[in-house]
Amino acid sequence: MTGQTGHHLHDGQLDVWVSTKGGSASAAFFEGVPVLVPAGGIDGKSACFPLVPFGNRLEFNSFNVGDEVYRFQPNSSDPLYVHGDGWLKDWAIVENSEQTVTLSLRQHPDTTTPYDYSARQRISVSDGCLSFELSVQNQSQKPLPFGLGFHPFFVRTPGVTVHANTKTFWNERTGHLPGQVCSTPTDLDFARQTTLPARFVNNAFSGWDGQATVNWPELALVADIKATSNNDVIMFYTPADRCDFFCLEPMTHLPNGHHMPDLGGLVLLEQGQQIESAFSIQFRKQQHG
Repeated sequence: MTGQTGHHLHDGQLDVWVSTKGGSASAAFFEGVPVLVPAGGIDGKSACFPLVPFGNRLEFNSFNVGDEVYRFQPNSSDPLYVHGDGWLKDWAIVENSEQTVTLSLRQHPDTTTPYDYSARQRISVSDGCLSFELSVQNQSQKPLPFGLGFHPFFVRTPGVTVHANTKTFWNERTGHLPGQVCSTPTDLDFARQTTLPARFVNNAFSGWDGQATVNWPELALVADIKATSNNDVIMFYTPADRCDFFCLEPMTHLPNGHHMPDLGGLVLLEQGQQIESAFSIQFRKQQHG
């Protein structure tokens, strides 16, 4: 746990470092064992960052609300605007203690994004549980579609398993965008508490019940994940060139929801309206016998 920087949260079992850059957790250890690893964000040093005012990619770098067209510029090396603004911006610490830190972000429209909003995030630890609470309020005079999510990077071991109940699997098309509803591949059938496939994966699952379990047999650790009911989408990501992490991302909407008839779960907020989201990771020692 040496070399960590940022605000240190600890509860006797959990040690979590929070960075104002990207409003992110930069590392998390349970009883000294790394459980969230710094592998993401714009500088590759984030272990969990917020998705606000929406998550994942935006096709065409534009969308419309009625006759109004909103345009974006790419905000990373990806040709499509991705993951909103929160993961790239400097957040301000509003309150902090040994077990809790609250951060805020005020985003004004700029050359990259037309969104105008304020966001607030609370990260806390208690009895081995790491919790994230996120909210966003539309400050624009015009209604805009909003969504929230979280992008954790879980440590990956050869025998790690994931269990989650979902209803719908979306394949991936060009541009890393969701394609069509398909049958769930056998190696991504998380209802069977499967080990993770050794290949590139970047797929959305909808109809998620908001609960998942990660089991690391080599570490004798288990994580019980719970998200608020509006998080009925989960993204699963494993890169092709790394085997030290995987991502299981709770979201309130489908990727590219701006271009779906029902907005894919995005919520059209009037000025002053807000939405909230939360998820928690309860770490515990694996029970034997």
